[in-house]
Amino acid sequence: MALADGPAAAKLAAMTPDCSITARSSAAIVAATPYVIGFHPTDSVVVIGLANGMITFGMRCDLPSPADDDDAGIAGIVLRQRLTHAVVLGYGRSEELPLAVARMCAALDRAGVLVADAVRVAEGRWWSYCCTDRACCPPEGRPIDPGLAAPAVYQGRVALPDRKALVARVAPVRGAARKQMTAATERARDRLTDLRANDLDAVRSGGWVRRAGRRAIREAEVTGRAGAVPTADEVAWLGVVLMEKGVLGYALDRTEHGKQDWRIALWADAVRRVDRAYAAGPACLLAFAAWRSGDGALARVAIDRALRDDPEHHTAVLLDDLLRAGVPPDALVRLAPPA
Repeated sequence: MALADGPAAAKLAAMTPDCSITARSSAAIVAATPYVIGFHPTDSVVVIGLANGMITFGMRCDLPSPADDDDAGIAGIVLRQRLTHAVVLGYGRSEELPLAVARMCAALDRAGVLVADAVRVAEGRWWSYCCTDRACCPPEGRPIDPGLAAPAVYQGRVALPDRKALVARVAPVRGAARKQMTAATERARDRLTDLRANDLDAVRSGGWVRRAGRRAIREAEVTGRAGAVPTADEVAWLGVVLMEKGVLGYALDRTEHGKQDWRIALWADAVRRVDRAYAAGPACLLAFAAWRSGDGALARVAIDRALRDDPEHHTAVLLDDLLRAGVPPDALVRLAPPA
């Protein structure tokens, strides 16, 4: 039978334990998964992991199904999450989907992860691969009940239409906004040149720039907390100073674990508006804040943006490795040494 209602409610946390979503059945997990992932998956295999009644992990991979060694790698990541069991969901009607789900379940089983259920989701309905009871899981499937996702909606969780909509959150602005930022970036570069000209003391080399950069970070945080948006000149200056030693690490260390919607909004706005040459810094800050908040999907697209603009960016490479390894967001991570 499908994972059924019971007295002990599972809690979906989208990789963060301080924002739980109650679910008591496979039906509830199906309804909540788009809010865990951040968008409605298509042609995908999703693994939702639970530990002691709480979902602490969600991972999605595209179809066509990955190679066997990729399945094993994903299972290894899931195993490191210290889960009690997992649910595997396949999205779409692709002929490859049943095999992809079966292979993922087998890989999880070999890794020692208990698979409580495996389901297929398509066109607003779902089917359990594990249930043969027609009364429980009829051949035509069961309709997804959007009401079961109400706890996620109440907590402010959003399920975007698809992954393209998620990528659009980090896409560069265009048109008049881009022209405005181009002019602001030139002013920021001139400002940095002037500041460096006044910082000639070898003992304090870079000190003025570093202090100015850290002050800009604090001022941006004040603006973000107030729900306001930095000006074009402020965003351009942030982009420039985040390239300087000791500034990006300072901002990363100020990013706490848990939900920080204002911080995510601040850096999402900055990464869209800043000149491409300076986008990696804000993108890393967005990724780190999203990851620490449990939004792995947004963290992933932010790091993809950072590496696309600067493939050798040290912090972006470290964050990419962190996400690929499935490191839990409550882990204590220092990405940059103090400077």
